[in-house]
Amino acid sequence: MAKLKNESQLLKKAMEVAEKYAKNRGYSGFASTDSAKDKTECLYRLLVNDQLIQPLAIDQENGVNMKHKLALWIARQLPKDHPLLK
Repeated sequence: MAKLKNESQLLKKAMEVAEKYAKNRGYSGFASTDSAKDKTECLYRLLVNDQLIQPLAIDQENGVNMKHKLALWIARQLPKDHPLLK
């Protein structure tokens, strides 16, 4: 798994976009007490369930790989000239 340039910023953007997507699907939102790990896993599973991203192998489902998968997902959604991709 090769680390992406600006992966942390891409992850932040992915979380933002995925959370808006979840709210549009009817999810009420996250509580302020929800951990970042829980948010990441919830959004990852939602995107997998809706077949927007390919699921990880069961033995590779962990926080690091889920974050990487979300960063890859948003990197593919952004326009080629977006500053996060440079």
